[in-house]
Amino acid sequence: MRVNGVVIRKSHHTLKPGDVLTFAKGADVRVIRVVALGSRRGPATEAQTLYEDLDPPTPRASSASPADTVVAERSAGSGRPTNAERRAIDRLHGEK
Repeated sequence: MRVNGVVIRKSHHTLKPGDVLTFAKGADVRVIRVVALGSRRGPATEAQTLYEDLDPPTPRASSASPADTVVAERSAGSGRPTNAERRAIDRLHGEK
């Protein structure tokens, strides 16, 4: 995260109106200007009035949507054994 172009390493850095924040959000880089500081913790709609988005993210044409991703298939029974299967294996090995 950067505040006014300077890398910030501590989370307690003090902000003031007019500061420009640059940070990564997912695969995008967001640039935000602080318009005002909130006096209380409130809803998101109120928080959105406290900053100005200087560089709104553009949709990526090359990124695949979650529905387009391929998930590897795994046959039933492969993977970690259930508790009942583990107890049966322990009995087979003579444990307990």
